[in-house]
Amino acid sequence: MAHRTYRMSAALVFLAVVSVQAQQRPTEPPPDQPEGFKFKSGVELVNVTATVTDSSGRFVPGLAKDDFSVYEDNVLQSVSHFGADRVPVSLGIVVDASGSMAGEKIRAARTALEQFLDELQDPEDEFFLYRFNETPLLLEGWTKDRQAISRALSRISPDGGTAMYDAVARAIPLAATGRNTKKAIVVISDGNDSSIRPRVDETRRIIRESEVLVYAIGIDGDGETTYVTRPPQRPQPQPPPPRFPVPVPQPFPRRPGLLRSTQWQWPLPKRPQTQSGRNSTNERVNVTALRDLTDDSGGRTEIIRDPRDLGPATSSIADEMSKQYYLGYPASGKKDGRWHAIRVEVHRGNYRVRARRGYVAS
Repeated sequence: MAHRTYRMSAALVFLAVVSVQAQQRPTEPPPDQPEGFKFKSGVELVNVTATVTDSSGRFVPGLAKDDFSVYEDNVLQSVSHFGADRVPVSLGIVVDASGSMAGEKIRAARTALEQFLDELQDPEDEFFLYRFNETPLLLEGWTKDRQAISRALSRISPDGGTAMYDAVARAIPLAATGRNTKKAIVVISDGNDSSIRPRVDETRRIIRESEVLVYAIGIDGDGETTYVTRPPQRPQPQPPPPRFPVPVPQPFPRRPGLLRSTQWQWPLPKRPQTQSGRNSTNERVNVTALRDLTDDSGGRTEIIRDPRDLGPATSSIADEMSKQYYLGYPASGKKDGRWHAIRVEVHRGNYRVRARRGYVAS
């Protein structure tokens, strides 16, 4: 009996020692967990998504890690992680549903976005959908079901004003919670922001504190389409100003039917209003503000003239997302709340690199 008790005690001591050793042994990450790219500003790893194009705007494939140099605050960094393969994306879609989008514009947006979802073919891609007029509304949260996004798009009924900055400010934190390494949002709008909520500076700050790529497509009938790369045109010489005052012509006597369409009315006619009392027509797209939002993140702004150009514009963004490079370097550990500038260079070829311009270490 005593001998049996001794053996049981010895066995218990052995199990206890094994248990303690197992707890002290460093744990290995599960095999399905991606290595690196787990950056939170100023904590572990700074992640940079880089788009490289040649002088004609074509994407440049086949570059290696040694072809890149990354600088933070003008100090060369040691790139520890690199990738050139297409990876899944966590993508937020933010659609203008103001009154001015009614008719052909919203129909073209639905068609272009459905095509966009089809072109992002990775089964691990996930999406959410925001619509905005005078207030943003999340129509569909994170889902891999592309049909769910399509059904939500079909429910959009344009009306009201344009709270674009507010919508982006809400979409960025949600995009940052995505499961995939690459996180992005795409904004489609035809007008300038008309709300009194967060303006471009505050929205830009929110973008800078995230790793989310921001793309924007602006529908501007008077603008110039920018998704097709064109060679720069030389500025035309302007005629010199006249040396003498130019006399102001006197109005011609009005005759029936002549110049009737150009007669001014006073007071000026009011803009049509929606049931909510907000203007249904927006001012022109503020291209500068859109680029302020997109360029810091490493994304870009496209301006199109016709709603039918939405399809090629979204296809161009989908193509870009599949041909980007990924670079990661150890973070400094600073949590000073300051902006730290990032610059990415490619050693060979006369190439253009677009990447996030920095981050706020908060």
